[in-house]
Amino acid sequence: MPRHAPLAARLRPESLNEFFGQEHLISHGKLLRKAIESDTFSSIILYGPPGVGKTSLAEIIAKTTDSAFVRLSGVSSKKSDLRSEIASAITRKDLVNKKTIVFIDELHRFNRAQQDSLLPDIENGNIRFIGATTQNPYFFIVSPLLSRSLVFQLKPLPKQEIKKLIERAISTSDAFNSNAVKIEQDAMSFLCEICEGDARRALNTLELAVAVSPKVNSLATVTLQIVQEAVQKKSVNYGKDEHYDTISAFIKSMRGSDPDAAIYWLAKMLNAGEDIMFIARRITIFASEDIGNADPRAIQVATSIMQAVEMIGMPEARILLAQAVTYCATAPKSNASYLAIDQAIEDVENNRTEVVPIYLRSKYCPSTGEAKGENYMYPHDHENKIVEQSYIGVKKNFYKPNDIGFESKIKERINYWNSLKEFKKTS
Repeated sequence: MPRHAPLAARLRPESLNEFFGQEHLISHGKLLRKAIESDTFSSIILYGPPGVGKTSLAEIIAKTTDSAFVRLSGVSSKKSDLRSEIASAITRKDLVNKKTIVFIDELHRFNRAQQDSLLPDIENGNIRFIGATTQNPYFFIVSPLLSRSLVFQLKPLPKQEIKKLIERAISTSDAFNSNAVKIEQDAMSFLCEICEGDARRALNTLELAVAVSPKVNSLATVTLQIVQEAVQKKSVNYGKDEHYDTISAFIKSMRGSDPDAAIYWLAKMLNAGEDIMFIARRITIFASEDIGNADPRAIQVATSIMQAVEMIGMPEARILLAQAVTYCATAPKSNASYLAIDQAIEDVENNRTEVVPIYLRSKYCPSTGEAKGENYMYPHDHENKIVEQSYIGVKKNFYKPNDIGFESKIKERINYWNSLKEFKKTS
């Protein structure tokens, strides 16, 4: 690598023994390591967040298997570029019997036709393929390519691995233009925490911090303040998977009545730039689905705040959302209404549809000429506003209120009405 290349590029590992992290994949005895060392793979897909070593691992695989390495980009490379490199790989195999690894970064940016074009040459061994993606391949990669590939997930590096990586960089001669580097302990701890397991971000931040640190006798001392200035703003990994996982954790935290956890996940979503109206809508759904009549005010709070969020926007919307979240998380919970409508829909879909009893039909809708509504008993004309009258025609019970919050009062009221109806029936 040229000296002007970024530190993260100049310190790329050269072998599996120099590779940091991903012990679940490359420690001795693991499938990926055995596939690399035995040289018995044809197609590999690596996926995970940025800066966890996908490209470095692909280059190590090429070195370990003594293969030519061709790098393409799912963002900028065209199908013609791919076909040209495959043609060169075939020539290389025929003339010098050398294998070629075609590495495609950001593989999810290739369309279906581009991905499909890889299949014949993987099948007949013209190329060996490694794809890298930050997105879940089971959503973005075509099934035929997945079925021909070993798929491995790379994880963010643990803090101890980031620390080892920084220590290696500091101890590498000429990594910082012949300057020796000393990093204070609190600065090291902060950098290992703030980079979110992203090795590239850690090294790039370290390189900038060293560049702006004062030098005494060619010794650069990196302090916490310098690292904080170099980082500027923490970067949160928030791809499509994280979007769904985080909103799931958010909802489950409110359902579990943990306001602190719910507020934490709300803060993560806001920091990552999540759509505030999406968050507000999810809270409103939660207020009905998981709180319901246990606290009927929850839906009022949620809908009012959803309207206010739309009118006010960020940054003040964070306060409104926090109010809705803490209210919903600490409210009594009931999903009885949610279960009731699902059970009723299932009944309508799977069982014989009940006919509306004649005495419940509209008097103003002409049909067969039958007298309608004449036998209907008007509850307001009766004691306690209750009459013994079927409103379906058969006995069904979908709504089963809980003994929690306001719903306990509803359950008590329903039981009282049932007792009155039973008394009327027997008297």
